[in-house]
Amino acid sequence: MFTSPPTIETDRLRLRPTRFADKDIHIAMWADERVTRYIGGEPRAPDVSWAKYLSSAGLWPVMGFGYWVFADRASDALIGMGGLSYFCRGIPELEDFPEAGWAFDADHWGAGYATEAMTAALGWADANLDATEVRCIIDHGNAASERVSEKLGFRHIGDSDALGNVVGVYSRPKGG
Repeated sequence: MFTSPPTIETDRLRLRPTRFADKDIHIAMWADERVTRYIGGEPRAPDVSWAKYLSSAGLWPVMGFGYWVFADRASDALIGMGGLSYFCRGIPELEDFPEAGWAFDADHWGAGYATEAMTAALGWADANLDATEVRCIIDHGNAASERVSEKLGFRHIGDSDALGNVVGVYSRPKGG
């Protein structure tokens, strides 16, 4: 079982473990209403953002998978986060499946980073996890994430209102 994320490099990104030095960039990213519009709906207070950052790092030793920092390969600066999670959200369609998720600083949207990062993360999952599929949820209206999910091989399998708002549930079989 993996207890910390392996470092994976793509053409433009480095998927790497979380670091304390990322704290301020992470907190600023999640305080931006553009970033949270479809992820929680409200900018996050610094303590909430920091707690979520720490909990994402805690997935690895417990689950054997988790989130990476998506860093610019040239500068190693955090520009996003994501990977695989298991957050016990109370959504029946996610039970027993790794959940894919991704988010980027709004200044890095539209450049294909999400597809690049998650292609690497899902490739790692296909090679290292026994899971037959990975699932994800996307808020209705988040057309950018819907396009990314389609490029990654996810297909819409239904909707859930377990979080109090309706989200689309998507599935990707192992190997995409």
